[in-house]
Amino acid sequence: MASKSGSVRKAVSKTNAKSSPSKSAVKPGPGKTAEKYTPTRKQLTPLHVAVAGNIGAGKTTLTGLLAKNMKWEAHYEDVDDNPYLNDFYEDMQRWSFNLQIFFLNSRFEQITKIRQSGKTVIQDRTIYEDAHIFAPNLHSMGLMTTRDFTNYQALFELMSKFVSPPDLLIYLRGSVPALVNQIAKRGRDYENSIRIDYLKRLNERYEAWISTYELGKLLVIDIDDINFAENPEDLGKIINKINAEINGLF
Repeated sequence: MASKSGSVRKAVSKTNAKSSPSKSAVKPGPGKTAEKYTPTRKQLTPLHVAVAGNIGAGKTTLTGLLAKNMKWEAHYEDVDDNPYLNDFYEDMQRWSFNLQIFFLNSRFEQITKIRQSGKTVIQDRTIYEDAHIFAPNLHSMGLMTTRDFTNYQALFELMSKFVSPPDLLIYLRGSVPALVNQIAKRGRDYENSIRIDYLKRLNERYEAWISTYELGKLLVIDIDDINFAENPEDLGKIINKINAEINGLF
């Protein structure tokens, strides 16, 4: 598959040159506040909501905003305390298996706690993304050996028998340029070496996975057409859509 192989750091200058200067966060004014969420009696039943999407799609930001507005408990992806992430981006082939096993274990533990909590929880990224997108992608790129990938798959299949899928999955769909801009804005040093073709491959796998997703309710949000991080009205639209999906669960 022909694609650019430059890093995010190299590509972002071209992307930003075509876009207007980044705006500061928009403060809610009169008539600009996000929708208020008031759960019905039926909606008080604990739910597991998860946010899925490629690197830079805004999963953590949306998770935090929804947790605040919906009064849900947030469970975030373990990035800052991940002992393999920096090494992985420096040498993917050497550390791919270690990284994926760390994420698999971390998310399995998360799901166990979510189901035992008795609370409505919103989760930043799912265990299914690692198994259906990241690990297979690393294997197909020659960055994970067949032996390690087979071992990983067997472990995931075993774990998946003991977990339940989320009641609602929110998928943040974004074009590669949109992802590159978001990655550059948050300025994580280890992400500067992410290759453009790597993001493109992940996007293709995400689309393939979502097109066949049947484990539960699914809500797709296109991040190219919405700015929920800075625009309360856009966040309100997402909340309205979530309310509609949740009502359909009962």
